[in-house]
Amino acid sequence: MTDPVIVIFGAGKIGRSFIGQLFYRAGYELVFVDINESLVFELNRRKSYPVIIRAPDHEEKVVIEKVRAVHTGDLAGVTDAIIRAEIMAVCVGKTALTSTAPLIAKGLVEREKQDPGKPLDIILAENMRDAASFFRERLRQSLPPSFPLDQKVGLVETSIGKMVPIMTARDLEEDPLQVFAEPYNTLILDKKGFRGTIPDVEGLSLKENMKAWVDRKAFIHNLGHATAAYKGYFEHPESNYMYEVLADTGILRFTREVMVQSAEILLEVYPDEFTIEDLSEHIDDLLARFRNRNLGDTVYRVGHDLYRKLGKDDRFMGIIRMAVRAGKSFDRILEAMTLGLFFRAGDQYKKMFPGDVQFHESFRNDPGALLEEICGSSVVRQRDLPAEVSSIYDILQEKRKT
Repeated sequence: MTDPVIVIFGAGKIGRSFIGQLFYRAGYELVFVDINESLVFELNRRKSYPVIIRAPDHEEKVVIEKVRAVHTGDLAGVTDAIIRAEIMAVCVGKTALTSTAPLIAKGLVEREKQDPGKPLDIILAENMRDAASFFRERLRQSLPPSFPLDQKVGLVETSIGKMVPIMTARDLEEDPLQVFAEPYNTLILDKKGFRGTIPDVEGLSLKENMKAWVDRKAFIHNLGHATAAYKGYFEHPESNYMYEVLADTGILRFTREVMVQSAEILLEVYPDEFTIEDLSEHIDDLLARFRNRNLGDTVYRVGHDLYRKLGKDDRFMGIIRMAVRAGKSFDRILEAMTLGLFFRAGDQYKKMFPGDVQFHESFRNDPGALLEEICGSSVVRQRDLPAEVSSIYDILQEKRKT
């Protein structure tokens, strides 16, 4: 008997530290598909890689074995991997999903020729809403009209809650394959997305109402994390790490208030999925994980990419729109979002994310236009959100001067 094979598109931090680790522990052979030639070479040379699990009070090194890799340019190799796969996963980021779809489609066509009717499930390890619909349309564009996409290809949405810090240049010089991660190892995924047999893998948590759990991740975890980074930078711009800013009890309290306000909105929208006790326990657990000193997560990593994180459908405006429809308060969430307008944290080299430089230039040149872009609409049920954000910004600006 040969080991079952999982093909993982994307050999980055989530692919290796989370998806790869879970399936390796369940006895799978890992085949990574990646665009990085040196990474592919090194994975094939060593046939293993280390995951350094950083708990608050200790470290554990886990060596992941039974590993090989295929470069995205090796079309025959990628197709062969898809043909042989028991299951697949995609963790390349939303931007790269579009370019990845034709490559996967080619493999699906050849797989169907060789083994007609055999289903293949693809775990979409991407933190995005409606990921299955998004990727299905990209696949459909590259598949023959007669291909049984809906019947034979399962597109399984997930909620990725694992935190993986940025690897510094020094870390990568020490070992280009090592990856750091927190101990959390639960993969929440859509039970209804599967077309084949659901794999028996410890750590998989199957949900019936996946939309609710994707929203919980976006509007409690992502929102809370960004809130702590933005409030933390505003109060302590000299601090580099999340555990440093969250040592400030005022920042910790504000972050929790924002997360609780969001939880109250989610309870209104999903009354049959969550309870206040469940969400409160989840918030407290997240705040403890955010303060994991040993993880070394940075304010820069958590807060950068302002165009996306302050976007009209992302962690702040997404829940604000839900609050408006539900008739719930969102004043603390709006303040947290406004704090993002002050965020200028830099990476290990003190350099800002290029998109954030452009963001601040746009805000200086035409703040009204940028706020309209963020809020998505100037008026939401008689509320002029850009004007409200501008007013909060002015108050915070005055506070900063004192």
